[in-house]
Amino acid sequence: MALSLKPYLPKGLFGRAALILVAPIVVVQFLVSIGFVQRHYERVTQQLTSAVVLELSVLIGSISDSESPDRLSAEAKRLGKGLQIRFEPIEASAVPKGDTLGVFDLAGRYIIDTLRTKLPAVAAIDLASNMRVVTIYVAAPTGALRFDLPRGRFAASNPHQLLVLMAFSGLVMTVIAFAFLRNQLVPITRLAATAAAFGRGQNLPYAPRGATEVRAAGLAFLAMRARIERQIETRTLMLSGVSHDLRSPLTRLKLGLALLPENEDTAALLSDIADMERLLDAFLAFARGDALEDAVLADPGEILRQVAEKAARMGGDAGAAPQIIRCDPCPPLLLRPDALGRALENLIGNARRYGTKIEMSMQVTSKLLRFIVEDNGPSIPADKRQRAAEPFSRLDAARNPNQGGGVGLGLAIAADVARSHGGELILEDSTRLGGLRAELRVAR
Repeated sequence: MALSLKPYLPKGLFGRAALILVAPIVVVQFLVSIGFVQRHYERVTQQLTSAVVLELSVLIGSISDSESPDRLSAEAKRLGKGLQIRFEPIEASAVPKGDTLGVFDLAGRYIIDTLRTKLPAVAAIDLASNMRVVTIYVAAPTGALRFDLPRGRFAASNPHQLLVLMAFSGLVMTVIAFAFLRNQLVPITRLAATAAAFGRGQNLPYAPRGATEVRAAGLAFLAMRARIERQIETRTLMLSGVSHDLRSPLTRLKLGLALLPENEDTAALLSDIADMERLLDAFLAFARGDALEDAVLADPGEILRQVAEKAARMGGDAGAAPQIIRCDPCPPLLLRPDALGRALENLIGNARRYGTKIEMSMQVTSKLLRFIVEDNGPSIPADKRQRAAEPFSRLDAARNPNQGGGVGLGLAIAADVARSHGGELILEDSTRLGGLRAELRVAR
């Protein structure tokens, strides 16, 4: 199975852009450094070693005719002082059997190769005993000669300066590039945050800035937001007019029926008018949603308690009163309290029509605020739950949202309020009570 690098790559745009920017710089600098340093060690070391070989050749030739040890020592001191080379005659038995080299001594390999190639008299070379000194053993007529030369005469003493300079300049350029990249990505991040807030019903101030493409996207978002706000405003004004125009004739009908003698016919007409008013209120509540309410800092736990208390006051003939079984602590959040309360009331009302026991809870996670309403009535089949949250849906199952005086908008209103808060409405089977479990999720 091929190894995939996708799980290890950055998820954000800034991380990915930084990787695209930094990775080529690092790779190019690494390859250039390796190539340059290798050639630098090889060529410079060979040239410096060749110069030392010439001096050693002259020195060995000058003292080769000195037969006595005393005269050889005198010649060694005189010539060595002039050439700045320290050497001394030694016994042939003191010459090492082979060359010694450090494991990581890259330049030492070139030193040994050059000395062996251009100075055949070399018997052994020691580069491991002292990293600052090169010891060369040369065969002589009277025994052997030991030459000790500074390592700096064979290889450059400061090749690391190039690497330090490249690393420092690369670091400085990377910091400058990161600052520029961050400056270019901040407008994108602000645009994303503003769009996400608008999806939760929050209208944050935003001014397009950054590159031309980012400004174009920002202007397009502002135009889209303005169109949506105008559409919501137009719909709200239209619904206000519809509400006034429809309620006036209904009020006149109720007044006219109130003046008539009470009998079965007038009672039936009054019931029809009440049904029409209930349908009208439900339709307007769904169509209006939370467009007229601004988001404010509110305590979610207090909203849950107020809804439960209101539902308990409406108990008795209205059905079972809900019980709060869990309420996690949560700091105040930007919410629309009235819309959220109306959604929870719809969920309670839906549970009340089918169950005799209702439990409510509020769970808080790092990203979500979860309001849960469970009952012990019949649930909704899994294949019909999505359609149950659609407006004016008609279900044939036992859990019909239009049963018991409903108009099929309770779950639709709750789902719409959840979406306006950046969340969703989840319908599941209740494992605690055996009925329906309605979970209204709100993004934190």
